Amino acid sequence: MEIDSRMSAGWRLSVNNRAVIAGFVGLLVMMAFAEIEGLSALRQIRDINDTIRDDFLERTRLLEKIRADVYVSGTYVRDYLLEPEPGQAESFRASLLETRADMDAALQQYRAILNSADAIPFQALTTQLAAYWKLLDPVFTWNTAQRQSAGYVFLRDEVFPRRTAMLGMADQIGAIAETQLKIGNLRVAETFRQFRRLLSVVIGLTMGLGIALAAFSVRRILNLEHETAARREDLQQLSARLVEAQEQERRSISRELHDEVGQSLTGVLVEMANLSTLIRNRDMESLPGKADEIKKLVEDSIRVVRNMALLLRPSMLDDLGLVPALQWQAREVSKRGQVWVKVAAERVSEDLPEELKTCVYRVVQEALHNCVQHSGAHTVRVTIRQDPDRIVLSIQDDGKGFHAREERGMGLLGIEERVLHLGGEFAVDSEPGRGTVLRVALPLAESHQAIA
Repeated sequence: MEIDSRMSAGWRLSVNNRAVIAGFVGLLVMMAFAEIEGLSALRQIRDINDTIRDDFLERTRLLEKIRADVYVSGTYVRDYLLEPEPGQAESFRASLLETRADMDAALQQYRAILNSADAIPFQALTTQLAAYWKLLDPVFTWNTAQRQSAGYVFLRDEVFPRRTAMLGMADQIGAIAETQLKIGNLRVAETFRQFRRLLSVVIGLTMGLGIALAAFSVRRILNLEHETAARREDLQQLSARLVEAQEQERRSISRELHDEVGQSLTGVLVEMANLSTLIRNRDMESLPGKADEIKKLVEDSIRVVRNMALLLRPSMLDDLGLVPALQWQAREVSKRGQVWVKVAAERVSEDLPEELKTCVYRVVQEALHNCVQHSGAHTVRVTIRQDPDRIVLSIQDDGKGFHAREERGMGLLGIEERVLHLGGEFAVDSEPGRGTVLRVALPLAESHQAIA
């Protein structure tokens, strides 16, 4: 079905609005994605940095403790070997054993956080420490004379060189820990670079989409301004046509009153004067005929006034309802022209809003007028149906048709304005040679939906 230009413009507007909304939603999604990824990357960088820092600090602490215990153990060994008093020497021996226990605990803790890089140096260190403590085991059985005679030589040749070697190994492990710290820092830097690249890509895409949306929005605004200007011009033309139609209707009413009602009433006055003359002349035989003539003139005047009133606002629309008014209108059109009009109604409630009933009546009235005046149709079918949420009206004729999107007369404009004013939908399907179908859908208020 070819839709009226206003409906097409509304459809295009809806599509463009959905495109703009989808674009802004996409932009917001991208911004949200960038924020989520940024927060995730920052948390990852922070966690990696905290892990590397805590690991380095823990390794450094344990190595410092091991180094300090090795150094202190040499001091306790020296004091133990050179102390002449047995009681004091035993005190140094106890302190040495306590230092050994602390060192073993530190080694066990370091072993728990050991990695492949410092496994070999750490194994060498533990081997040296085991040999160191094994070397000291016989010393604890020496008496005072043995300690004084062999203690200095033992310290010089065995304890101090081994202690120096072990401290060197501890330094090697510390250097490995510093290397691991540098590697961790490089890992953090690489993660940050990846995050920066991702952020640059997302920002670039976001800016590109934002620029595209801005350009599209500006273009759409300019188009809307043009459409608004065109629509304003159409409304001005419509207003002028409405004023013209109003004047034509007033002229028509004036002509009907002057030609029909005025002449009939003038005839009544003339005949009343003749009747008065007959009464004065006592011509009783002519009185009935003259009274019938006057009665006929009065009846013609009443008929003209009634028809004019029905055309302006049919009383049956208020008294009987919408469907009987449409059926009366169909009969009147069928009487006056060569067009047969059929009205079909489905589940149409009579408890409808006044503005909706008036709109449907006027739409049918104008459509039938167009059919009689322009279409050359022989048959017109008017179908009205009440759905749960709307009133659907269809008017179909078998006339000559026209180009619906190119030819827009005053009648169609008036129908369109009435329908759109009530928030309804209006469409015309017609082509030359195949008749016309006019479709109207008017929404129902929620209260009338419940009644329906």
